[in-house]
Amino acid sequence: MIRLQDQAIVVDLPHVTLSGLEEYGVEILAHEIGHHVLAPATLTDHARCLAKMRRALPTMEDQAPMVANLYTDLLINDRLQRSAGLRMDEIYRLLGKRPAGAPPPGVVWTLYLRIYELLWSLPRGSLGGGPTTDALEGDAWLGMRLVRSYASDWLAAAGKFASLLLPHLVEDQQAAEEFAALHDTRSAGAGGIPHGLTDASADDGDISHPSLDPRITGIDPEDDPSANEGDGHDPLPRKVLNSGGGQQRQPFEYAEILRAAGWPGSEQDAAIAYYRELAMSHLVRYPRRPAPESTEPLPEGLEPWDIGDPLDECDWFQSVLQSPHTVPGLTTVRRVYGTSPGTEPRREPIDLDLYVDSSGSMPNPALHISYPALAGAIIVISALRAGARVHATLWSGKHQFQSTPGFIRDETAILRVLTSHYGGGTQFPLHVLRETYAARRPDERPVHVLSISDDGVTTMFEDRDERDRIGWEICARALDKGRGGGTLALNLSPDWETGTRSFYQNLVSTLTRARDEQAWQIHAVPTLDGLVAFARAFSRQKFGPYTTARPT
Repeated sequence: MIRLQDQAIVVDLPHVTLSGLEEYGVEILAHEIGHHVLAPATLTDHARCLAKMRRALPTMEDQAPMVANLYTDLLINDRLQRSAGLRMDEIYRLLGKRPAGAPPPGVVWTLYLRIYELLWSLPRGSLGGGPTTDALEGDAWLGMRLVRSYASDWLAAAGKFASLLLPHLVEDQQAAEEFAALHDTRSAGAGGIPHGLTDASADDGDISHPSLDPRITGIDPEDDPSANEGDGHDPLPRKVLNSGGGQQRQPFEYAEILRAAGWPGSEQDAAIAYYRELAMSHLVRYPRRPAPESTEPLPEGLEPWDIGDPLDECDWFQSVLQSPHTVPGLTTVRRVYGTSPGTEPRREPIDLDLYVDSSGSMPNPALHISYPALAGAIIVISALRAGARVHATLWSGKHQFQSTPGFIRDETAILRVLTSHYGGGTQFPLHVLRETYAARRPDERPVHVLSISDDGVTTMFEDRDERDRIGWEICARALDKGRGGGTLALNLSPDWETGTRSFYQNLVSTLTRARDEQAWQIHAVPTLDGLVAFARAFSRQKFGPYTTARPT
């Protein structure tokens, strides 16, 4: 097996002995090294190869890891056999031997060995595969041509190779078992996360059957429609096979590709990686507010330096001035520093108190892209980069919520909260907001309160907590003790103030009062994807300017 994250190679020596391959150590190790330097070479290319193959294997997506392994093995072994002069054919002769009474090889194994025979100009059946039909012989020829034609651009043809194997995988139920011992890239993705996997457009490309590729056949099927007749199966039309892609990959598909690559993380771990990657292209520098003047180091004198003190703290110049004979602890000294007020203000970010709606009107971040979760990730990571601390709360009802343990700087812990899901009724957990500011001291950093929701935000003001305190009072106290202002980012029509329906009258009345009486900043976005633009503007405009004014 190989592992791309740390370039590991593991060889099963008992299995080598059992297969009679003791004399082929160079070939075996050269093959494993080939996975690191040729195909897939990198974790990103490994994941992209799997993504392309999954598109080309409808109903057989779970076989993509095995198919990818067969494809990269063909590329590596052909290079080693022809260019390096290694004995790869002898290895497959030994692997192809079957004990007496064993069932005949499956069609995929037969096709795979026949491709090697054609690549290396060997007689049919010399590597131990089963008998081949004319159709199977034609597919083996296409596989050979594909390996040779795309040897220097192997990733572009990954989907084509999967399309070639698809009908045989449907027919052959024992393929996965036959190739299990050779599946050395099964855990190749363990320990790492590939970059760029959220963008499905990176996996666009032709995944049609190789018989439709003029680069492989030398014949353009559009000029000669009869070129594919008699190949034993009907390839899907080119337009169908080339469709798909060009959109943002959904979180559930992202997680499936990671698992196919051998990544052992959970579904939520995959969701955290997904939203972290999406957020990276939107990050801006988080705002920082001026605090009292910073301090600068001020030399105050000398004190003895002994042998147990850090070497870089010894002032050798002053030590030699005191005595030309250096005796640690007696003649060696170090400089002592104090502090003095600086001339530049010390910049300090404000903290963030984030509340994200996870009621039934919001999508599950682990299954489909959730723009509230993405907006939260953009703002949170920007805040942490600027040195701020974040308190994040995901909520649906007053008993359906989870929060970080206070204001923290653990990015993964915060994203774990944001990527969870409830999907219940809507009722803001007022007791969480109340307790967050119950013991907050006046000398602590200012906090900005941000709530991402929809029309269910009215429960934040109109409901009562378990102590029968109304939300208006709790919100007012939170803003007063937070001293950093508050923002409501809501999935509403931009003209929410002019709503005429009775439902809107209550919403308009609540939001207008929150804005006018408590100075909440209200940002309405008509569609959830508009929250991404809000998140960028929130970080850049709302908190970005460097100002000495205290927020009201």
